[in-house]
Amino acid sequence: MKTNEIPVAVIGLGLMGSSIVTCLLIAGHPVVALAPLSSDLLFAEKRITDHLEKAFKNRIIPHTPDYYLKNLLITEDYSELFACKLVIECTIEDIDVKESVYKKAEAVIASDALLVSNTSAIPISQLQKLTSHPERFLGLHWTEPAHTTRFLEIICGDDTNISYGEYLYELSHQWGKEPILVRKDIAGFITNRLMYAMYREAIHLVENGYATVEDIDRSCRNNAGYFMTFVGIFRWMDLTGVPAYHTVMKNLLPTLHNSSEVPELISKIVEEGGKGIANSKGFYDYEPGEAAMWQKTFSEFAYEIREIALRYPADIVKQKLRQQQQQQNQ
Repeated sequence: MKTNEIPVAVIGLGLMGSSIVTCLLIAGHPVVALAPLSSDLLFAEKRITDHLEKAFKNRIIPHTPDYYLKNLLITEDYSELFACKLVIECTIEDIDVKESVYKKAEAVIASDALLVSNTSAIPISQLQKLTSHPERFLGLHWTEPAHTTRFLEIICGDDTNISYGEYLYELSHQWGKEPILVRKDIAGFITNRLMYAMYREAIHLVENGYATVEDIDRSCRNNAGYFMTFVGIFRWMDLTGVPAYHTVMKNLLPTLHNSSEVPELISKIVEEGGKGIANSKGFYDYEPGEAAMWQKTFSEFAYEIREIALRYPADIVKQKLRQQQQQQNQ
């Protein structure tokens, strides 16, 4: 697949949209970055340029930002989407907003173009009913920052032609991803279902006095955080002994929290206007300047953890076995 021959578009240029644009530029695509809101234009170019500058500084890309920016068109004009083979909607989680975007996009794009959504909450099977070509509609669930992380979920809805999911699965390897192809639509997809089960249990433990917020975070960092970049949960159980997990599950699973209600702890934060790092009001108290420092530190960490992850890809052992066999055969 020659990415320079596949023009793509991103509609919505907030934090996530800007990093998705950056990822696609790095991969070699001509990119149309469309701002559905004029306010997006105030920051999009600077965000994308900053991402490219940091990527160059961290040796992720071999060229300076200008090399990639020449393939970028930032616009508010939907007619510029006419040549795009892939259109990525990256707007707020509001069905009415998304439907409006789909209608405007489908009025100008080719009937064989793929239209996808970066939604993390709305079922793809529901969104594709708002489109003229549901068989060509899929989900692409990214994580921030999109240009450094290896994560990507490709989600097929009930009416999606699976061959398009397989096409995006192959193409996304050109984006530096280790993609997940979700062949059957399910609420929350794969990663969010796993993570929200953990969030629910974590909040339950804090609310009931078993541990503090700091204790929970420390536990995650030094247990799951210790091995997650190396392997996932199934390989971890293989490495550390499957029977032990079977034994623990018998006694522990019945005690895990299973409420369907949103926990009071997080509801209180939101009701009081807390947004976390964005406004220094969240599960933690932040001193002046501390939230901004956390954001800066996270940006630096994203590059460092990427280097480690690249040294240990999913098939690291198979690669080593092949190298050993080649050496033995020489």
